[in-house]
Amino acid sequence: MYFWLFFQQLIASGTHIIVKDLTETIQPSLILLLRAFFAAGFYIFWVIVREKKNFRLEKKDIPIAILLGILNIPINQYLFFIGVHLSTAPNAGLAYALSPAFVLVIALIFLKESGNWKKITGVVIAIAGAVLIMLERGIDLKSDFFIGNVLLLLASFSWALYTILGRDFSRKYGAVYSTAVTMVIGFISYIPVYFITNEPIAIGTFNAFDWLGILYLGIMTSGFGYLIWFWALKKMEASKLSVFNNLQPVLTTILAIIFLNHQLTIPFLAGGVLIIGGVVLTQRG
Repeated sequence: MYFWLFFQQLIASGTHIIVKDLTETIQPSLILLLRAFFAAGFYIFWVIVREKKNFRLEKKDIPIAILLGILNIPINQYLFFIGVHLSTAPNAGLAYALSPAFVLVIALIFLKESGNWKKITGVVIAIAGAVLIMLERGIDLKSDFFIGNVLLLLASFSWALYTILGRDFSRKYGAVYSTAVTMVIGFISYIPVYFITNEPIAIGTFNAFDWLGILYLGIMTSGFGYLIWFWALKKMEASKLSVFNNLQPVLTTILAIIFLNHQLTIPFLAGGVLIIGGVVLTQRG
């Protein structure tokens, strides 16, 4: 199991690298459209052919399914793609490492769950690390780097919100099936957003490496990566499993140094230690 979990984290970390590379030459919103198309196709195949099921929901669950689909792609993934384009891949890894802390904040405020000193202290430490990284290049509210970091934090927060709102839905329909539903709805809801805010699709200039990267994002990350995670969730407690997400910023940074010639900075290292340490403290609480 540990091998597959490491492999899943490697897939997720590679996502940040590939998105950063692709968005240097291709419009982020177009990459997302194609990624969502391949991911939705993967899950349609998996549900209908592999599991021999039909996409059916109880009428009362349709509104929450639509909300989760919108949170999944038009909000979460869109913010992530634009954020990575403007910021860095390692910063994206650290932003998503904050998700457990955001989940706790949402649960404490809106679900009235009880907290203790470890959880609250961990959240404060993790957020302090995020602020340190956001201000790495000084305070310039109009700079692409600062805006990118803000968007990545919002993407991480939206993923935490998706996790909270989708908890009962996932338990009722199963993790894989519920993800398939929200992925398909997310793709459908993103189509009009793309065509309203962007120029017509232009993929004639894509090379083989561009297509490989997009297929990686759609099938490996959103497909097999998610399936491995859900498989592990059946065999391990969610709190213990979430600790493995702390591997992601480390692996992302290593990959960014190798493939993107990323240069480490003192604020990034210090902020990263605070974020990971704070999240671990929160999870232990």
